[in-house]
Amino acid sequence: MKPFDYQLDFKNIDFRQNPELYQVGRGEQGVLMVEPYKSEILPHWRFRTVPLAEKSAEKIMSLFETYREQDDFVGMDMARKFIQMGYTRARRYSNHKGGRKYDADGKELPWGRDEEKAAAAAIFKGYWDRLRADEDYLARKKAHQQKYG
Repeated sequence: MKPFDYQLDFKNIDFRQNPELYQVGRGEQGVLMVEPYKSEILPHWRFRTVPLAEKSAEKIMSLFETYREQDDFVGMDMARKFIQMGYTRARRYSNHKGGRKYDADGKELPWGRDEEKAAAAAIFKGYWDRLRADEDYLARKKAHQQKYG
């Protein structure tokens, strides 16, 4: 897999029109850069409370399925990234009040445990696990990477 290219002109590329420029990358790379998907998915991404996380994850999963129906792998992968980011961010806020892991000197801040954020993270984790096991998604991902890198 090629390293994610952060030098692309993300402000001017429509990745729906130019899917060949999209790179899956590792984890959540590019999640807040790839348009028009960022603008379509970000307004629904919430994890502050369990009810918000449930609504958010369901909506993003619905978008994932819509992108699948449209044969839009880039949209599917971006929805997966937002689901994954819902999990990782909620976990961070569960472990570190305010979401900051390090202080100004680079020292790790003390761990805590916010049960509400942990439960929100678990909701996103369930959806993320489903996506990571989705054979159709995995086949599309492999095909995209083989074709475009």
